[in-house]
Amino acid sequence: MSDVLASPAAKKGAPPVLPEYDDEPLYEGRREIYQQSVKGRLRTIKWVVLVGCLAVYYFLPFLRWYRGPNQPDQAVLVDLAHNRFYFFFIEIWPQEVYYFTGLLVMAALVLFLMNAVAGRVWCGYLCPQTVWTDLFTTVERWVEGDRRERMLADAQPMTAAKFGRKTLKHVLWLMIAWWTGGAWVLYFADAPTLVKDLATFQAPMVAYVWIGILTFTTYSLAGLMKEQVCLYMCPWPRIQAALTDQYALNVTYRYDRGEPRMSMKAAARAREADQPAGDCIDCRQCVVVCPTGVDIRDGSQMGCIQCGLCIDACNSVMTKVNRPLGLIAYDNDVNIDRRRQGLDEVYPIIRPRTLVYAGLIAAVGLVMLYGLMTRSFTDLSVLHDRNPLYVQLSDGSVRNSYTVRISNKRPVHRIFVLAVDELPLARLTAVGISMTAGDWPVIDVGPDSTREIIVHLTAQKPADLPPSSRVTFRITELGTGEKASMSDHFIVR
Repeated sequence: MSDVLASPAAKKGAPPVLPEYDDEPLYEGRREIYQQSVKGRLRTIKWVVLVGCLAVYYFLPFLRWYRGPNQPDQAVLVDLAHNRFYFFFIEIWPQEVYYFTGLLVMAALVLFLMNAVAGRVWCGYLCPQTVWTDLFTTVERWVEGDRRERMLADAQPMTAAKFGRKTLKHVLWLMIAWWTGGAWVLYFADAPTLVKDLATFQAPMVAYVWIGILTFTTYSLAGLMKEQVCLYMCPWPRIQAALTDQYALNVTYRYDRGEPRMSMKAAARAREADQPAGDCIDCRQCVVVCPTGVDIRDGSQMGCIQCGLCIDACNSVMTKVNRPLGLIAYDNDVNIDRRRQGLDEVYPIIRPRTLVYAGLIAAVGLVMLYGLMTRSFTDLSVLHDRNPLYVQLSDGSVRNSYTVRISNKRPVHRIFVLAVDELPLARLTAVGISMTAGDWPVIDVGPDSTREIIVHLTAQKPADLPPSSRVTFRITELGTGEKASMSDHFIVR
């Protein structure tokens, strides 16, 4: 650019002549990935995880859990109508949303711990995108054949048989996506009842809308976009790169052993001549089995989801060529240098980073467990009336009014006695409440509900009180003696 500006034309005031560039695309076009099937230990683990995750997701809404009479018996239920979340024996109210915050914090810490131990193992085995994409790819392979058959078929013109196979594949994809969306809405209502209502077209319209949305997203993400989600849409590859270290186990091509790569015959001749020859025979099996099309021999890449299928593929090839297994394996960066120096390999799973993550997970979990074990099933809130703050009565006494809200989190009818402390010679009355226990009103609250009442607190000798006095409202359940309290102020002038 400096040469252009310094040209004679530019000095004379003429516009500079910029160099011409060939038209180039702004981004790389998508390469169709024809993933080949593979067998091995890690592929078996992926099958087990896939079946387990899908079984939990699809069938968990049908699991029953008895909570007592007049209570929902679905083990996991988000009851929006009654503002409740049920998870087996745990019941969460809206005001206890901090438990969800704790779960999110724990989930993030577990993800960090998994990354510190084995890189993107979450992406390779447990991520919903990986699980459903793997399922969709299996269906595609079952309908259209393995990698070679699909490549040959796509290179040929469209025929009736080819059209039929592709139609069947997309129909099966849509069925899986539809059931995925249908299973999601089952977590928000009684599953057997909602299935019946959906089948008879009597379900709420919002259920059909959400099924349609999730059907479209599942079909698009797992069937059409596939690896594009991992490469361009997911933020985790960018985040985890900043969290990993040299001791994290990642799918690694051990180039200290594999290079220089050459054919089997060339490697045999090189070894006979005492020349260096790597174990890699450049068969590219590690590439064709990768769901994102990554060549792991080029080193760590953002597209590698650490699924380990290339390990199974390479081990099968090493077995056939009678070479040691583990040319591609879960390894850390430190071991490559240690092997070159003739040192033993190290796998420090327990180290400061993992201990910190594990300690934080345990701390958050214990705090949440303590909160669950000690939480009260009775809540009391008190709101002082603001207009007016107090009322001077004809006999000289002063009255303050409050709105008292009692929450009963148990599925049974309960009766409470409402009293006040720290205010001598005070009289408490509740609007609309005639039942009393001594001088205090008795309030009944229905099962799993709240009750709001207006109460009047009257001080007989306000001259003996400061302008603002602390007063504590206390409720005590008749029978069990369970208590709850809340403090406020009594205003006299």
